[in-house]
Amino acid sequence: MIKIYNTMSRTKEEFKPLVDRQVSMYVCGPTVYNYIHIGNARSIIAFDTIRRYFEYRGFDVKFVSNFTDVDDKMINSAREQGITVPELADRYIAAFKEDVQAVNVKPATLNPRATENIDDIIAFIADLIDKGFAYAVDGDVYYRARKFDKYGALSHQNIDELEQGASQHVDDDETARKEDPIDFALWKAAKGDEIAWNAPWGAGRPGWHIECSVMSTKYLGDTFDIHGGGEDLQFPHHENEIAQSEAKTGQQFARYWMHNGFVTVGDDNEKMSKSLGNFVTVHDLVKEVNPQVLRFLMSTTQYRRPIQYTQASLQDAKNNLEKLQNAFINLDYRLKDASGAVDTTITEKATQLEADFIAAMDDDFNAQNGITAVYEFARLINVYSEKDAVNGEQINQLLASYAKMAAVFGIDLKQAENDDAEIDELVKQRDQARADRDFETSDRLRDQLKEMGIILEDTPQGTRWRKKDE
Repeated sequence: MIKIYNTMSRTKEEFKPLVDRQVSMYVCGPTVYNYIHIGNARSIIAFDTIRRYFEYRGFDVKFVSNFTDVDDKMINSAREQGITVPELADRYIAAFKEDVQAVNVKPATLNPRATENIDDIIAFIADLIDKGFAYAVDGDVYYRARKFDKYGALSHQNIDELEQGASQHVDDDETARKEDPIDFALWKAAKGDEIAWNAPWGAGRPGWHIECSVMSTKYLGDTFDIHGGGEDLQFPHHENEIAQSEAKTGQQFARYWMHNGFVTVGDDNEKMSKSLGNFVTVHDLVKEVNPQVLRFLMSTTQYRRPIQYTQASLQDAKNNLEKLQNAFINLDYRLKDASGAVDTTITEKATQLEADFIAAMDDDFNAQNGITAVYEFARLINVYSEKDAVNGEQINQLLASYAKMAAVFGIDLKQAENDDAEIDELVKQRDQARADRDFETSDRLRDQLKEMGIILEDTPQGTRWRKKDE
């Protein structure tokens, strides 16, 4: 039984999908005016891990994540670079796809773009106007937040607190147009030569919040299972999505709200963000660090907890990843001489560790406890790989179970095998040197392999090698 911490209720709830064994899931995507930083990647990887676990448990997941490809930041960035907004969007959507592929994120079922859904956005806004939840003024359209009775329910704030906060972030010109400081923009009138689309209330472009309401309900239905995003999106973005969507449809918008924690940097654990200038882009980082290491760091912390980004945390992730990969490779190598009997004790322990893994991940995707079960599984197969006689069928079963658990975290246990062909060739050369009684060459090759972290075992069946588990 999977339990999810629902931000709306502030409690863990049993997950009951709208359709049996199916999950409908929407996660807010990036505004594509620049490369994503690792704070952005945290949300992307967290929800990819959650999706993977649902699939591990046998669910069919429809995963939708949007691209915001028109807004103030995009207009300003395109102007600075001397290109159009669509050209800017195409450039950074391509970069986004390259970066998330590097960290082994599965492609979304759909990646709709705001500009591909303008007609639907206009129709959605028109419906809200007809229902009295929105009003047009000077080409802008605003949502009457106070008219929606549940406004503030997700962020657990009352309307007076929200009004006070809103009044501090609105310029005098916008205040004059709004009926209430807490109202927010659904449509923004075009200024000068800005990119714009024609609408009944005037040429302009959609506000940020409306696009997610439109695309989530368009592709997943008026009510869907899970809405996710960073914890900074609870208010105002997700609060506004709920108000817009439920005012239009009269139905519950999302049944479970999930929010991931921040990535922090420095001794004071400051949130990583572009506005603070303390960010590291995935595009740059994966040129220096194995993308699998970054993926491991991000996916093995429970999604609601913050992650402190440091060189030490990256090194820890690298060390732990290598231990898991080496365990897989060392046992996989034993298939060459696997002619022993099945070890029932090993099978029983493996079954228990799989149950431990499921129990941990069923509890609101507790990645820290989940990866602990994977570590224990690695230790188990290290013990098995040291046995004098092993069974081929049992090896395959152990490796399959181990790989499936690791894959939930996006870990490719076989990736470390890239240098295996080189190792095999060096071992072969050493065997030939020994056969030729060329002990000087044989010793040199053994030392070379030792420096590579390879342990050699001379057996009656030939030379076996394994990677040192440091």
